[in-house]
Amino acid sequence: MAAQDVLGQTARLASSSALLQVLFRVVTFGLNAFTLRYLSRELIGVVNVRLTLLYSTVGFLAREAFRRACLSGSAKRNWTKTINLLWLTVPLGVFWSLILGLVWLYLLEVPDPSVVPHYQAGVVAFGLSAIIELLGEPFWVLAQAHLFVRLKVIAESLSVVSKCILTVTLVILYPHWGLYIFSLAQLLYVSVLVACYVIYFVMFLGSPEATKKSFPVARVKALLPSFVEDETFVNWKEARLTWSFFKQSFLKQILTEGERYMMTFLNVLNFGDQGVYDIVNNLGSLVARFIFLPIEESFYVFFAKVLERGKTVKDQKQDDVAMAANVLELLLKFVLLIGLTITVFGYAYSQLALDIYGGSMLSSGTGPDLLRCYSLYVLFLAVNGVTECFTFALMCKEEVDRYNFVMLALSFIFLCISYFLTHWYGSVGFILANCFNMAIRIAHSTHYIYHYFRESTHRPLTGLLPSPALLLLYFISAVGTAFSEVLFCCDKGWMARLIHISVGALCLAATLVTMFCTETKLIHFVRSHFLSRYLKKGT
Repeated sequence: MAAQDVLGQTARLASSSALLQVLFRVVTFGLNAFTLRYLSRELIGVVNVRLTLLYSTVGFLAREAFRRACLSGSAKRNWTKTINLLWLTVPLGVFWSLILGLVWLYLLEVPDPSVVPHYQAGVVAFGLSAIIELLGEPFWVLAQAHLFVRLKVIAESLSVVSKCILTVTLVILYPHWGLYIFSLAQLLYVSVLVACYVIYFVMFLGSPEATKKSFPVARVKALLPSFVEDETFVNWKEARLTWSFFKQSFLKQILTEGERYMMTFLNVLNFGDQGVYDIVNNLGSLVARFIFLPIEESFYVFFAKVLERGKTVKDQKQDDVAMAANVLELLLKFVLLIGLTITVFGYAYSQLALDIYGGSMLSSGTGPDLLRCYSLYVLFLAVNGVTECFTFALMCKEEVDRYNFVMLALSFIFLCISYFLTHWYGSVGFILANCFNMAIRIAHSTHYIYHYFRESTHRPLTGLLPSPALLLLYFISAVGTAFSEVLFCCDKGWMARLIHISVGALCLAATLVTMFCTETKLIHFVRSHFLSRYLKKGT
């Protein structure tokens, strides 16, 4: 597949994933706002922090390394051996689910049964749900490697909608069920997700469409583990790369979910405060989840396909190098401007957003300060996602192994800083520690990118330099909206709030106009690759 075709399909995958994440977040926030009125903060804290952490940890440790290794390089490979390797995620998931399940049941503090009933059932259900989801891992990797955009959108949409319908129904009818509600909803979610992928491939394989695309897997039976005579069970090169990524993924999981591990194992916040922190954290990470994560996942595939892992820039096809450098530069500019916008406007509108969403329970206390800090953290997330996306797609096995030692040291420093900052600043300390963590990771990734392109004429890191006029508008907007918050928000009535919102809207409009006038190359990139499908439909 030509590099230009890969770019087009990757951009469509990223934009579709972004729209899908918008749907997920909107539904999730609506669900949280709804359940806040029926269930306790403690119950929400246990579900959204402790049990979700169990589910995400099992899934991450069991599959993340396999995904990165099996999505590296060309889609033309011995898929029988790759599928065999991917099926190893299931026994690995069973292992981690049993080990971590015992930890969650017997070593961690058990919530008060009168406040959070059926905790043991919740642990079993969330661990089991992680195993069920791993049954669809070979199907997911095949779909991702061949850029099956529509399948991902449909599967995840149906699973999320099913989960939300069941949750709302049970919360209304049986609020006393406690964790049974979320356990059943979680099991339904993963079951529908896996079923969609399995049903699709059962119908797709052997069809005229699959033959036309020369799909590398011809029969459904080929998606099951199989031995080939006189050949190894797996591709050992992929297996060794998986092991390298596994060591890295273990550390990355600590860095990604560090604050939740601190809450879970060190009890630095009670379950009620954990519930508030998680709600604010989800609100703050809205843009990070529905824009940055799809871009990172999709363009990791793009860079891994266009450039060969482990080769220097001189040994690559120069046309592909030029395209990759141009895409990286524009992606960095794109996410940087989104991050700056969130940081600037998030500071002055955090308290108003929390008051509208959850009332005084969220807008009083540390909630607004927490969301303001998270607005700054989004900027770090934006840049780190793209720089690491490129770095991990190009690192050879030896470089990945060396980076593991960096991650090990960073994990230890991060946990220490989190512990002390949390004792000094409460839940805000988690966000400050995460900012430090992301800053170090960005420094490492940008150093790798700089050295990778040093012997070429391309300088993709210039994408981190917005135009001076745009920076001036951001500064004026930050000052103006901060004064507006002091004068009009948030206890002076709805008319004052509307004035505050109007000031922000005017500043945002001026910023966007300046962006369109000064960042023409970026605007063309977004229109031609991310929005082209939707613009064509509208004409």
